[in-house]
Amino acid sequence: MIVPTQTVRLGDRSYDVVFDALSGLGAALAERRRLGPCVIVTNDVVGPLYAEAAAASLRAAGFTPSTLTLPDGEANKTLAVWSGLVEALLARRVDRHTPIIALGGGVTGDVVGFAAASALRGLPLVQVPTTLLAMVDSSVGGKTGVNAKEGKNLIGAFYQPVLVYAAMDTLATLPDDELRCGLGEVVKHGVIDSEALLSGLERDGASLLARDPVATARAVAECVRVKAAIVSQDEREEGLRAILNLGHTLGHAVERCLGYGAIRHGEAVGIGIVAEARLAELRGEADGAFRARITTLLRALGLPVDCPSLSAAELVAATGMDKKRAYGTLRVAYPIECGRVRLDAVTPEELHEAALVISAREEDR
Repeated sequence: MIVPTQTVRLGDRSYDVVFDALSGLGAALAERRRLGPCVIVTNDVVGPLYAEAAAASLRAAGFTPSTLTLPDGEANKTLAVWSGLVEALLARRVDRHTPIIALGGGVTGDVVGFAAASALRGLPLVQVPTTLLAMVDSSVGGKTGVNAKEGKNLIGAFYQPVLVYAAMDTLATLPDDELRCGLGEVVKHGVIDSEALLSGLERDGASLLARDPVATARAVAECVRVKAAIVSQDEREEGLRAILNLGHTLGHAVERCLGYGAIRHGEAVGIGIVAEARLAELRGEADGAFRARITTLLRALGLPVDCPSLSAAELVAATGMDKKRAYGTLRVAYPIECGRVRLDAVTPEELHEAALVISAREEDR
Protein backbone atom coordinates (compact mmCIF):
# COMPACT_ATOMS: atom_id res chain seq x y z
CA MET A 1 0.00 0.00 0.00
CA ILE A 2 1.43 3.39 -1.02
CA VAL A 3 0.93 5.92 1.78
CA PRO A 4 0.95 9.57 0.69
CA THR A 5 3.37 11.96 2.37
CA GLN A 6 1.76 14.07 5.09
CA THR A 7 2.82 17.49 6.35
CA VAL A 8 2.95 19.06 9.79
CA ARG A 9 2.20 22.69 9.01
CA LEU A 10 4.12 25.12 11.21
CA GLY A 11 4.95 27.96 8.87
CA ASP A 12 8.63 28.09 7.98
CA ARG A 13 9.23 25.10 10.28
CA SER A 14 6.79 22.81 8.48
CA TYR A 15 8.03 19.32 7.66
CA ASP A 16 6.96 16.20 5.85
CA VAL A 17 6.21 12.75 7.22
CA VAL A 18 7.29 10.24 4.57
CA PHE A 19 6.26 6.56 4.61
CA ASP A 20 8.60 4.30 2.65
CA ALA A 21 11.30 1.64 2.81
CA LEU A 22 14.56 2.47 4.62
CA SER A 23 16.43 2.35 1.29
CA GLY A 24 14.76 5.62 0.28
CA LEU A 25 15.99 7.62 3.28
CA GLY A 26 18.98 9.20 1.53
CA ALA A 27 17.01 10.39 -1.47
CA ALA A 28 14.26 11.85 0.75
CA LEU A 29 16.79 13.76 2.83
CA ALA A 30 18.71 14.97 -0.24
CA GLU A 31 15.51 16.63 -1.48
CA ARG A 32 15.36 18.68 1.71
CA ARG A 33 18.94 19.27 2.97
CA ARG A 34 22.27 20.06 1.36
CA LEU A 35 24.70 17.16 0.91
CA GLY A 36 27.58 16.74 3.34
CA PRO A 37 28.35 15.05 6.67
CA CYS A 38 25.54 13.61 8.77
CA VAL A 39 25.39 11.55 11.95
CA ILE A 40 23.18 8.49 12.46
CA VAL A 41 22.36 7.94 16.13
CA THR A 42 20.82 4.56 16.80
CA ASN A 43 20.66 2.05 19.66
CA ASP A 44 22.28 -1.29 20.35
CA VAL A 45 19.19 -3.24 19.24
CA VAL A 46 18.24 -1.41 16.05
CA GLY A 47 21.81 -0.57 15.03
CA PRO A 48 22.95 -4.10 14.16
CA LEU A 49 19.81 -4.55 12.06
CA TYR A 50 19.51 -1.28 10.18
CA ALA A 51 22.37 1.20 10.75
CA GLU A 52 24.40 0.03 7.75
CA ALA A 53 21.36 0.02 5.47
CA ALA A 54 20.58 3.59 6.53
CA ALA A 55 24.20 4.62 6.01
CA ALA A 56 24.29 2.96 2.57
CA SER A 57 21.18 4.86 1.51
CA LEU A 58 22.68 8.14 2.70
CA ARG A 59 26.01 7.46 0.96
CA ALA A 60 24.23 6.62 -2.28
CA ALA A 61 22.50 10.00 -2.14
CA GLY A 62 25.78 11.85 -1.62
CA PHE A 63 25.93 12.25 2.16
CA THR A 64 28.90 11.27 4.34
CA PRO A 65 27.42 9.48 7.35
CA SER A 66 28.98 8.37 10.61
CA THR A 67 27.24 6.39 13.36
CA LEU A 68 26.85 6.64 17.14
CA THR A 69 25.12 3.99 19.25
CA LEU A 70 23.16 4.46 22.47
CA PRO A 71 21.97 1.83 24.95
CA ASP A 72 18.36 0.85 24.30
CA GLY A 73 15.43 0.96 26.68
CA GLU A 74 13.43 3.35 28.85
CA ALA A 75 15.88 2.90 31.72
CA ASN A 76 18.50 4.65 29.56
CA LYS A 77 16.39 7.72 28.85
CA THR A 78 18.47 9.76 31.26
CA LEU A 79 20.44 12.98 31.58
CA ALA A 80 23.65 10.95 31.65
CA VAL A 81 22.94 9.32 28.28
CA TRP A 82 21.83 12.67 26.83
CA SER A 83 24.94 14.52 28.01
CA GLY A 84 27.19 11.76 26.71
CA LEU A 85 25.52 12.01 23.31
CA VAL A 86 25.92 15.80 23.18
CA GLU A 87 29.63 15.44 23.97
CA ALA A 88 29.98 12.75 21.29
CA LEU A 89 28.29 14.95 18.69
CA LEU A 90 30.57 17.86 19.51
CA ALA A 91 33.57 15.55 19.27
CA ARG A 92 32.46 14.77 15.70
CA ARG A 93 32.81 18.50 14.99
CA VAL A 94 29.22 18.87 13.83
CA ASP A 95 28.04 22.29 12.71
CA ARG A 96 24.57 23.80 12.52
CA HIS A 97 24.01 22.27 9.08
CA THR A 98 24.87 18.68 10.07
CA PRO A 99 21.73 16.48 10.04
CA ILE A 100 21.35 14.29 13.11
CA ILE A 101 19.37 11.16 12.24
CA ALA A 102 17.52 9.37 15.04
CA LEU A 103 17.21 5.74 13.93
CA GLY A 104 15.16 3.73 16.41
CA GLY A 105 12.09 3.74 18.61
CA GLY A 106 10.59 6.34 20.90
CA VAL A 107 13.35 6.38 23.49
CA THR A 108 16.04 6.90 20.85
CA GLY A 109 14.00 9.60 19.14
CA ASP A 110 13.37 11.46 22.40
CA VAL A 111 17.00 11.42 23.56
CA VAL A 112 18.48 12.19 20.15
CA GLY A 113 15.93 14.94 19.60
CA PHE A 114 16.86 16.60 22.89
CA ALA A 115 20.55 16.34 22.04
CA ALA A 116 19.91 17.89 18.61
CA ALA A 117 17.95 20.70 20.26
CA SER A 118 20.79 21.37 22.70
CA ALA A 119 24.07 20.95 20.78
CA LEU A 120 25.14 24.24 19.20
CA ARG A 121 21.67 25.52 20.18
CA GLY A 122 20.07 23.44 17.47
CA LEU A 123 21.03 20.90 14.81
CA PRO A 124 18.81 19.64 11.95
CA LEU A 125 16.93 16.63 13.30
CA VAL A 126 15.65 13.74 11.17
CA GLN A 127 13.40 11.23 12.91
CA VAL A 128 13.55 7.73 11.41
CA PRO A 129 11.16 5.70 13.60
CA THR A 130 11.52 1.92 13.48
CA THR A 131 8.75 0.95 15.94
CA LEU A 132 5.00 1.24 15.58
CA LEU A 133 4.74 3.43 18.66
CA ALA A 134 7.34 5.88 17.38
CA MET A 135 5.78 6.00 13.91
CA VAL A 136 2.28 6.80 15.11
CA ASP A 137 3.17 9.13 17.94
CA SER A 138 6.54 10.12 19.38
CA SER A 139 8.40 10.91 16.14
CA VAL A 140 5.81 13.53 15.13
CA GLY A 141 5.28 16.77 16.99
CA GLY A 142 8.66 17.82 18.31
CA LYS A 143 8.50 16.60 21.91
CA THR A 144 11.99 15.59 23.00
CA GLY A 145 13.50 14.84 26.38
CA VAL A 146 14.56 12.46 29.11
CA ASN A 147 13.14 11.19 32.38
CA ALA A 148 13.87 12.45 35.90
CA LYS A 149 13.49 10.62 39.19
CA GLU A 150 10.44 12.82 39.82
CA GLY A 151 8.66 11.68 36.68
CA LYS A 152 8.70 10.87 33.00
CA ASN A 153 9.72 13.39 30.31
CA LEU A 154 10.20 16.21 32.80
CA ILE A 155 13.43 17.42 31.17
CA GLY A 156 13.35 18.34 27.50
CA ALA A 157 12.32 20.75 24.79
CA PHE A 158 9.86 21.26 21.98
CA TYR A 159 12.09 20.85 18.94
CA GLN A 160 10.65 20.03 15.53
CA PRO A 161 12.46 17.75 13.08
CA VAL A 162 13.19 18.77 9.51
CA LEU A 163 11.87 15.40 8.30
CA VAL A 164 10.14 12.34 9.69
CA TYR A 165 10.88 9.23 7.63
CA ALA A 166 8.79 6.25 8.72
CA ALA A 167 10.81 3.27 7.54
CA MET A 168 7.87 0.90 7.20
CA ASP A 169 9.94 -2.17 6.32
CA THR A 170 11.69 -2.07 9.71
CA LEU A 171 8.44 -3.19 11.35
CA ALA A 172 9.16 -6.69 9.99
CA THR A 173 11.68 -7.29 12.79
CA LEU A 174 9.67 -5.63 15.55
CA PRO A 175 9.06 -8.09 18.43
CA ASP A 176 5.44 -8.98 19.07
CA ASP A 177 5.37 -7.27 22.46
CA GLU A 178 6.69 -4.04 20.93
CA LEU A 179 4.05 -4.28 18.20
CA ARG A 180 1.32 -4.55 20.84
CA CYS A 181 2.89 -1.66 22.72
CA GLY A 182 2.47 0.54 19.65
CA LEU A 183 -1.15 -0.50 19.35
CA GLY A 184 -1.83 1.18 22.70
CA GLU A 185 -1.06 4.54 21.10
CA VAL A 186 -3.08 3.57 18.00
CA VAL A 187 -6.11 3.00 20.25
CA LYS A 188 -5.53 6.42 21.82
CA HIS A 189 -5.69 8.10 18.41
CA GLY A 190 -8.84 6.17 17.59
CA VAL A 191 -10.55 7.35 20.76
CA ILE A 192 -9.47 10.95 20.12
CA ASP A 193 -10.48 11.13 16.47
CA SER A 194 -13.70 9.45 15.41
CA GLU A 195 -16.00 6.46 15.37
CA ALA A 196 -14.67 5.48 11.94
CA LEU A 197 -11.10 5.14 13.16
CA LEU A 198 -12.01 3.29 16.36
CA SER A 199 -14.36 0.86 14.62
CA GLY A 200 -11.63 0.32 12.03
CA LEU A 201 -9.30 -0.79 14.80
CA GLU A 202 -11.94 -3.19 16.06
CA ARG A 203 -12.30 -4.56 12.55
CA ASP A 204 -8.58 -4.73 11.73
CA GLY A 205 -7.23 -5.81 15.12
CA ALA A 206 -6.41 -9.37 14.09
CA SER A 207 -4.82 -8.14 10.85
CA LEU A 208 -2.66 -5.66 12.76
CA LEU A 209 -1.47 -8.36 15.12
CA ALA A 210 -0.71 -10.55 12.09
CA ARG A 211 1.35 -7.65 10.59
CA ASP A 212 -0.83 -7.30 7.52
CA PRO A 213 0.96 -4.54 5.57
CA VAL A 214 -2.21 -2.88 4.28
CA ALA A 215 -3.87 -2.72 7.71
CA THR A 216 -0.63 -1.53 9.28
CA ALA A 217 -0.04 1.21 6.71
CA ARG A 218 -3.63 2.37 7.09
CA ALA A 219 -3.34 2.57 10.89
CA VAL A 220 -0.02 4.42 10.80
CA ALA A 221 -1.25 6.92 8.23
CA GLU A 222 -4.48 7.59 10.11
CA CYS A 223 -2.66 8.17 13.42
CA VAL A 224 -0.19 10.54 11.79
CA ARG A 225 -3.08 12.39 10.15
CA VAL A 226 -4.70 12.90 13.56
CA LYS A 227 -1.52 14.03 15.29
CA ALA A 228 -0.26 16.23 12.44
CA ALA A 229 -3.57 18.11 12.35
CA ILE A 230 -3.49 18.74 16.10
CA VAL A 231 0.18 19.75 16.26
CA SER A 232 -0.31 22.10 13.31
CA GLN A 233 -2.91 23.97 15.38
CA ASP A 234 -1.16 23.87 18.77
CA GLU A 235 2.57 23.20 18.62
CA ARG A 236 3.47 23.82 22.26
CA GLU A 237 0.52 22.17 24.00
CA GLU A 238 -1.15 25.37 25.12
CA GLY A 239 -4.64 24.09 24.38
CA LEU A 240 -5.91 21.52 21.88
CA ARG A 241 -2.71 19.41 21.76
CA ALA A 242 -3.14 18.45 25.40
CA ILE A 243 -5.84 15.97 24.37
CA LEU A 244 -3.00 13.85 22.96
CA ASN A 245 -2.11 13.22 26.61
CA LEU A 246 -5.15 10.95 26.86
CA GLY A 247 -4.10 7.92 28.91
CA HIS A 248 -0.81 9.53 29.90
CA THR A 249 -1.57 11.05 33.31
CA LEU A 250 -2.25 7.71 34.96
CA GLY A 251 -0.24 5.83 32.35
CA HIS A 252 2.92 7.72 33.33
CA ALA A 253 2.03 7.10 36.97
CA VAL A 254 1.97 3.35 36.28
CA GLU A 255 5.39 3.57 34.63
CA ARG A 256 6.85 5.58 37.48
CA CYS A 257 5.47 3.25 40.17
CA LEU A 258 6.63 0.06 38.45
CA GLY A 259 9.99 1.51 37.38
CA TYR A 260 10.82 2.81 33.91
CA GLY A 261 11.17 -0.11 31.55
CA ALA A 262 9.17 -2.54 33.70
CA ILE A 263 6.10 -1.92 31.54
CA ARG A 264 6.05 -0.67 27.98
CA HIS A 265 4.79 2.83 27.35
CA GLY A 266 1.92 1.83 25.05
CA GLU A 267 0.75 -0.75 27.58
CA ALA A 268 0.70 1.89 30.31
CA VAL A 269 -1.19 4.30 28.05
CA GLY A 270 -3.89 1.69 27.46
CA ILE A 271 -4.29 1.19 31.22
CA GLY A 272 -4.41 4.94 31.64
CA ILE A 273 -7.18 5.33 29.06
CA VAL A 274 -9.33 2.83 30.95
CA ALA A 275 -8.92 4.74 34.22
CA GLU A 276 -9.39 8.14 32.63
CA ALA A 277 -12.57 6.98 30.90
CA ARG A 278 -13.88 6.38 34.41
CA LEU A 279 -13.55 10.12 35.10
CA ALA A 280 -16.26 10.84 32.54
CA GLU A 281 -18.55 8.42 34.35
CA LEU A 282 -17.80 9.96 37.75
CA ARG A 283 -18.73 13.36 36.34
CA GLY A 284 -21.95 12.10 34.78
CA GLU A 285 -20.72 12.71 31.23
CA ALA A 286 -20.68 9.07 30.11
CA ASP A 287 -21.98 5.70 31.15
CA GLY A 288 -19.88 2.56 31.48
CA ALA A 289 -20.50 1.36 27.93
CA PHE A 290 -17.72 3.37 26.32
CA ARG A 291 -15.14 2.31 28.91
CA ALA A 292 -16.25 -1.30 28.44
CA ARG A 293 -15.76 -0.96 24.69
CA ILE A 294 -12.23 0.41 25.10
CA THR A 295 -11.41 -2.35 27.57
CA THR A 296 -12.64 -5.02 25.16
CA LEU A 297 -10.58 -3.58 22.30
CA LEU A 298 -7.40 -3.37 24.38
CA ARG A 299 -7.81 -6.97 25.49
CA ALA A 300 -8.40 -8.10 21.90
CA LEU A 301 -5.09 -6.46 20.97
CA GLY A 302 -3.29 -8.30 23.76
CA LEU A 303 -2.83 -5.23 25.95
CA PRO A 304 -3.28 -5.06 29.74
CA VAL A 305 -6.20 -3.12 31.20
CA ASP A 306 -5.15 -2.92 34.85
CA CYS A 307 -2.10 -3.07 37.11
CA PRO A 308 -2.68 -5.67 39.84
CA SER A 309 0.43 -4.79 41.84
CA LEU A 310 -0.42 -1.13 42.45
CA SER A 311 -2.92 0.70 44.64
CA ALA A 312 -4.95 3.72 43.66
CA ALA A 313 -3.22 5.72 46.37
CA GLU A 314 0.20 4.95 44.90
CA LEU A 315 -0.93 5.97 41.43
CA VAL A 316 -2.42 9.27 42.58
CA ALA A 317 0.75 10.07 44.52
CA ALA A 318 2.81 9.33 41.40
CA THR A 319 0.98 12.06 39.47
CA GLY A 320 2.24 14.69 41.91
CA MET A 321 5.03 15.83 39.58
CA ASP A 322 3.07 15.36 36.36
CA LYS A 323 4.15 18.07 33.89
CA LYS A 324 0.51 18.70 32.92
CA ARG A 325 -0.16 20.47 36.23
CA ALA A 326 -0.95 24.16 35.98
CA TYR A 327 -1.59 26.73 38.71
CA GLY A 328 -1.70 24.12 41.46
CA THR A 329 -4.18 21.79 39.73
CA LEU A 330 -3.84 18.70 37.59
CA ARG A 331 -5.55 18.87 34.19
CA VAL A 332 -6.45 15.48 32.76
CA ALA A 333 -7.66 14.53 29.29
CA TYR A 334 -10.52 12.07 29.60
CA PRO A 335 -12.73 10.50 26.91
CA ILE A 336 -16.47 10.96 26.81
CA GLU A 337 -17.12 9.27 23.47
CA CYS A 338 -15.32 8.72 20.16
CA GLY A 339 -13.98 12.02 18.90
CA ARG A 340 -14.81 13.84 22.12
CA VAL A 341 -12.09 14.24 24.74
CA ARG A 342 -12.36 16.81 27.51
CA LEU A 343 -9.42 18.49 29.24
CA ASP A 344 -10.22 19.66 32.76
CA ALA A 345 -8.84 20.02 36.25
CA VAL A 346 -9.52 17.08 38.54
CA THR A 347 -9.31 16.64 42.28
CA PRO A 348 -7.16 14.02 44.02
CA GLU A 349 -10.38 12.39 45.18
CA GLU A 350 -11.69 12.03 41.63
CA LEU A 351 -8.37 10.69 40.43
CA HIS A 352 -8.31 8.14 43.26
CA GLU A 353 -11.81 6.96 42.43
CA ALA A 354 -10.90 6.62 38.75
CA ALA A 355 -7.71 4.71 39.58
CA LEU A 356 -9.73 2.11 41.47
CA VAL A 357 -10.81 0.53 38.17
CA ILE A 358 -7.22 -0.37 37.29
CA SER A 359 -6.06 -1.34 40.77
CA ALA A 360 -6.49 -4.90 41.97
CA ARG A 361 -5.43 -4.53 45.61
CA GLU A 362 -8.13 -5.53 48.08
CA GLU A 363 -7.79 -2.33 50.13
CA ASP A 364 -8.84 -0.36 47.04
CA ARG A 365 -11.98 -2.38 46.40
